[in-house]
Amino acid sequence: MSAGPYFYDTRTGEVHDAEHRGPGKYLMGPYATREEAARAPELARARTEAQDRRDEEEDDW
Repeated sequence: MSAGPYFYDTRTGEVHDAEHRGPGKYLMGPYATREEAARAPELARARTEAQDRRDEEEDDW
């Protein structure tokens, strides 16, 4: 069993370890745990929304 890092494959929605990952253009990561990698789309969405809010606040000054 691999100890990581882990990657989320955007084509398949599967999590892979570093040895068994696919082409880089389809990967999100690296993540420290399999669980974190499985949440990659959710984490990316939350980070994007937070950055959008910061951008809007900066535009309002």
